[in-house]
Amino acid sequence: MPQLLLSDIIGPIMVGPSSSHTAGALAISAIARKLVGSQPAQVTFRLYGSFAHTYSGHGTDRALVAGMLGLTTDDLRIRDAFDLAKEAGMAVTIQPLPQAEYDHPNTVDIEAVDAAGATYSFRGVSIGGGAAKLTHIDGMRVEITGKTNSLVVRQHDEKGILAFITTTLLTANVNIATANMYRTSKGGTAFTIIETDETLPESLIAILEAHPGIESAKIIAPVEAGAHRTSLLTEEQQKQASELLKRYDFRTGKGLLARCASEGLPISQVFMLRNKYLHESEGIADETAAYLTRVIEVMRVSAHEPLENPRPSIGGLLGGEAQKVWKTGTTFSAKGTGFLSKASSYALAVLETNASMGCIVAAPTAGSAGVLPAVLVALQEEQGFSDQQIADALANAAAVGYLVSHNATVSGAEGGCQAEIGSASAMAASAIVELLGGTPEQCLAAASNAFTGLMGLVCDPVGGLVEVPCQKRNVTAVANALVSAQIALAGVENLIDFDQTIDAMYAVGRSLPFELRESGLGGVAATPSACAYCDSKLCRG
Repeated sequence: MPQLLLSDIIGPIMVGPSSSHTAGALAISAIARKLVGSQPAQVTFRLYGSFAHTYSGHGTDRALVAGMLGLTTDDLRIRDAFDLAKEAGMAVTIQPLPQAEYDHPNTVDIEAVDAAGATYSFRGVSIGGGAAKLTHIDGMRVEITGKTNSLVVRQHDEKGILAFITTTLLTANVNIATANMYRTSKGGTAFTIIETDETLPESLIAILEAHPGIESAKIIAPVEAGAHRTSLLTEEQQKQASELLKRYDFRTGKGLLARCASEGLPISQVFMLRNKYLHESEGIADETAAYLTRVIEVMRVSAHEPLENPRPSIGGLLGGEAQKVWKTGTTFSAKGTGFLSKASSYALAVLETNASMGCIVAAPTAGSAGVLPAVLVALQEEQGFSDQQIADALANAAAVGYLVSHNATVSGAEGGCQAEIGSASAMAASAIVELLGGTPEQCLAAASNAFTGLMGLVCDPVGGLVEVPCQKRNVTAVANALVSAQIALAGVENLIDFDQTIDAMYAVGRSLPFELRESGLGGVAATPSACAYCDSKLCRG
């Protein structure tokens, strides 16, 4: 499993409503556009599996068009992608194929025609959390993730070409991270795909394409909004960072607590140091502090905007709930529950922002994005915590999310909603404890409490949309996090430690039937009212 950064857990920053169906879809299309080389004159998207069934309600169609227009995952203009395509003179066709066979449930075929009439074809899949990969170019199997700086060379399968490519990169002082070659047959067409540690200079293209055996060369920069892969450190600095990473790395809750004890540091600082040295070991200057500043601002806006300006969701199931709850706040404040009322309003608001294609921070997913902002923004407003303290709380939450991701899952499709909303609640509970002065042991105890309270929760989105019951479950997770933190701060000990709790959650998730793991086929999604709504409102292909 690749090493996970803070931004892999608290992120991506994206336009909703779905990290897999919106951000992931855009990533596929963005990679394809870079391989076309420019905005095409016309493009056809053929959708399979889950993409074909819920593409309209998830904004998948708009995200695909936006990627071909060159927009990033956090660009609010994704909402208006079809109008932008029309203005740009790009003809778009969307073809849902719900009955067709597919290898992956989130699959799209893209056929693009450029201004000169050349045709390009691609297949891509969205693999969760905003991550995606291109799996075919012109029918040939490849693998391009768009997570790193990449060079894609189309060539003849001849001796010496691969050596020429690598020598050219060496001369340009570019370090190769991975290199793979794919071919149709011996002596036929081939693709060489190289991932690099640094940004590739555009001057390489002319040098490579001058070789008679190379048809084209394209540079693929990271497609995630705000992603940078510029090598800024020397080899010696990278080596030193790799050694320091060993000191601060951890894979279990027990290991994390041992690091905290040996260094005399809270969870947030251990994870920030791990994140810093992980970045630097890859030759990248650590810019996590600046990233967290933006995260906090996006979280604030996503929690506040719907209270003043509610927008209907694209699936049609949400809109205005946060404002209604917010208006009851004065009544509840008089009864001593003002903070919970505020946090509840914020959790509802973030899911409304997400479902109306506003900008949110997946934490750890888009469907659970309301929990951390609700808790942390409300706490900051009520108790005056600084932005730096909130950033530290986010780092603490990221450490918990990292442990869950590494040892289990945060995916509703894999582990049910207990894995998705449960992880967000556990992350928030741990963050609260550190923010309020608790120990690292109490932080993980709070996270364990949160998971225990939501153990077995199924994932049953109506119509496959990130709307019902997702929005209200974010509020439930907020209340669960607050209670879990209070119990831990009171010194109530747990019989079962954090690592064993995660193992239990993962085992429960794997035992859930398919219908109760984000299929939209079980739980409340299978009730008569939900089915009637889907039949009348949602795309059925």
